[in-house]
Amino acid sequence: MKSTVYFTRDLTAEGLQKIYKALNVKLKGKVAVKISTGEPGGHNFLQPKLIAPLVNSLNGTIVECNTAYPGRREFSKDHWQAIKEHGFLDIAPCEILDEFGEISLPVKNHLRIDHDIVGKGIDSYDSMLVLSHFKGHVMGGFGGALKNISIGLASRNGKAYIHSVGKYTDAPTMMANLFDRDQDAFIEAMADACRAVIDHVGAKNMAYINVANRLSTECDCSFNPSEPEMADIGIFASLDPVALDQACYDAIINSPDKGKASLVKRMDERHGIHIVEASAKHGLGNREYNIVNLD
Repeated sequence: MKSTVYFTRDLTAEGLQKIYKALNVKLKGKVAVKISTGEPGGHNFLQPKLIAPLVNSLNGTIVECNTAYPGRREFSKDHWQAIKEHGFLDIAPCEILDEFGEISLPVKNHLRIDHDIVGKGIDSYDSMLVLSHFKGHVMGGFGGALKNISIGLASRNGKAYIHSVGKYTDAPTMMANLFDRDQDAFIEAMADACRAVIDHVGAKNMAYINVANRLSTECDCSFNPSEPEMADIGIFASLDPVALDQACYDAIINSPDKGKASLVKRMDERHGIHIVEASAKHGLGNREYNIVNLD
């Protein structure tokens, strides 16, 4: 059976609320809203004005983890300042999940890594909305729901562990050996991390929205991302993260927009679609889907 992916071209706060309501899901208890808080200097991250009404309607807490690369989100003190500067503290409670420690989650039937390392704060929440900016990524090809679950929810040490495909758990060593690895193995390690998180939180307790705007070839982790060369597409949502990322990838590949060339090249050179393939192998979702247009 094909999964359902909802779509709207309405890239407004109202459009975001409309597409969430279409999911017809009730996220229970204390709700985490996983976003990227964005590296200072960049400006493509999801803006507080866009997400505030939806986050507040869920009584949600914005959650994030520290980065493994040097920058202003590497350590909690600086990361909190970045969160404040980007306006997220003005709209909702926020938490850096690995600020006070981390936990290990097992990966069933692992492809590359047998455990994931995430911020211990994840256990403070009963459910999660994975709210992602879909865009290119210098390492993974593209970043959507699956990357936001895997690298995004990994602690600083966990990010090092995934990027090094299980070799290192300290960020400086990983960064010194960043390109000493097989690309598909790295992407399969991300899929393993997705499996660990979804098993831990519970698939029934998670929902996913991808906002396909500001479609740069670089991630929100870049302090100086390239300007988008193709037009915004819209908002996609699903209860199936595999179908969701597949639909966003397909929308770019099949777009008539000639400005897509650089983004398509980035996605395909890094074999970005492999995270969808590997996550489907893990049973996390279905690559076949039906689009329901809400416009």
